[in-house]
Amino acid sequence: MDNYRAPIEDMQFVIDGVLNLEGRLGALPAYEDKGVGSDLTLAVLDEAAKLANDVIAPTRRVGDLEPARCENNRVVCSPGHEEALRQLGEAGWTGIAASEDFGGQGLPEVYGTATSEMWNGANMAFALAPFLSSGAALAITAHGTEEQKALYATKINSGEWSGTMNLTESGAGSDLGPLKTRAVPEGDHYRIYGQKIYITWGDHEATDNIVHLVLARLPDAPEGSKGISLFIVPKYLVNEDGSLGARNDVYPVSVEHKLGIHASPTCVMAYGDTEGAIGYLVGRENEGLRCMFTMMNEARLKVGLQGLGAAEGAFQLAKAYARERVQGGVAIIEHPDVKRMLLTMRSGCEAMRALAYSEAVTMDLAHSGPESEKALAQARIDLMIPVIKGWLTTFGEEITSLGVQVHGGMGYVEETGAAQYFRDVRITSIYEGTNGIQAADLVNRKLGRDGGATMELVQTEIADTVADLLASGNDVLVGMGQALKVALASQVRASEWLLQQLRLNKAAALGGSFEYMMMTGYLFGGWQLVRGAMVAQRAVADGSDREFYRQKLATAEFYCEQILPRCLAAEQSVLSSEGTLMDYPVDWI
Repeated sequence: MDNYRAPIEDMQFVIDGVLNLEGRLGALPAYEDKGVGSDLTLAVLDEAAKLANDVIAPTRRVGDLEPARCENNRVVCSPGHEEALRQLGEAGWTGIAASEDFGGQGLPEVYGTATSEMWNGANMAFALAPFLSSGAALAITAHGTEEQKALYATKINSGEWSGTMNLTESGAGSDLGPLKTRAVPEGDHYRIYGQKIYITWGDHEATDNIVHLVLARLPDAPEGSKGISLFIVPKYLVNEDGSLGARNDVYPVSVEHKLGIHASPTCVMAYGDTEGAIGYLVGRENEGLRCMFTMMNEARLKVGLQGLGAAEGAFQLAKAYARERVQGGVAIIEHPDVKRMLLTMRSGCEAMRALAYSEAVTMDLAHSGPESEKALAQARIDLMIPVIKGWLTTFGEEITSLGVQVHGGMGYVEETGAAQYFRDVRITSIYEGTNGIQAADLVNRKLGRDGGATMELVQTEIADTVADLLASGNDVLVGMGQALKVALASQVRASEWLLQQLRLNKAAALGGSFEYMMMTGYLFGGWQLVRGAMVAQRAVADGSDREFYRQKLATAEFYCEQILPRCLAAEQSVLSSEGTLMDYPVDWI
């Protein structure tokens, strides 16, 4: 049941074997200052794996069977989760990629990305706690006062306190304009009144304090989303000497009963039911959404990693079962269709990992790389984020579903644990902006805002890789190059068509946006996977007998043969989106 083992070998290969070799990590200040390299990479991955494998993974099934609950305005967490969260915080993992000036370790984001994958593979419900905390600290660091950064961001990054995001209300979901939570000025602070829903890890006793970031509306605020401000509302007020004071007027009312992630206390939070919750403004009045959206790129990268982590855990469980389950006189892993499913799972996980890790480096380059590269890096990560969030989570749902299928009937009953991965990952395509929103953002804003210029830069990089593959003289690499070339041509044609439709028929462009997002993900993931295969082939050509390299080549070859052709089918769907989809009367649906 506690099958998860962090895939350190592939993680290190992507970070040191591919990203370090191309020199992108070397452009980061943290790379040189921290002595980042293979020794540090392995040390970080080894230590994180011990926590993921031995401490967090055993809580996964327990949390599913014994969900978090709310009693007397406090959350009772699933067994083992609070202790595991304390260990994670005490070891400094929450702020691994955060600035040392504010309690972090200052390592490159790719290390935070790798460890986040581990936490999610071990137990996605648990992993939501450090994910939300790091996001809260990032927002405070970007927009808070110096005092707020020194106190709240530092305490969160150090793991002493945790953080939450409080956006959603019953009448304000993806559109936050109608939210009703109020903030009333009172001296140097505000009184907060209202109720929030879907607040992940909204209450617990794993840390000494919880820092709630709350969106609320001032009395004279403009209507709609332009009238929203952001506030720090701590669970316990903080005295001038830094010690904890009185309990603030913020309490959990209930915990949602969900399809999955049962151990994550998804709370309804009440603010100001008695005297009003004390809050402190972050940034400027009426600019709360801008403050909150500062952490959206990181948040959506981390949600994509949830899809990857769950997929990896499901793959490991399915592979172990397929090796043990005998049918027709042989282990079912020998059956062609089971083998197809397992290779789809494996190659998908490796493609998702390669893409996510590569773009974690892009995120760091946008934040702290050379000044001459920042603008291009920011444009690229802006383009990549909806693909990573949307493609990894949708593909992750497919892969965890395949994990159930490999188990057959035993996958549909709960005792194997396969169904839990499927149930847990289902939320990922919904929150932090549904995947339909991600697709629309990719086409309407990220592709359309510069006439496809940033996308074209990435397409050119892929074309360069294709040229290298075709010129390699190696039959396997040449075959990959041909497959990648065909998929790239489909994506280029779809991009050009969508750019045209954005001018002529925007609704048709948005109608094709989801399939476009998926084809772009398959292409980008395949590109990164094939780049790894090129590194593996060089190692084999240099005389390495390490089986891992031959495995990387074979996995990439399978992906090119069986997964990349999905781009062609997606192209046809995109190009047809101005047809029946637009003409079909909604009354007929």
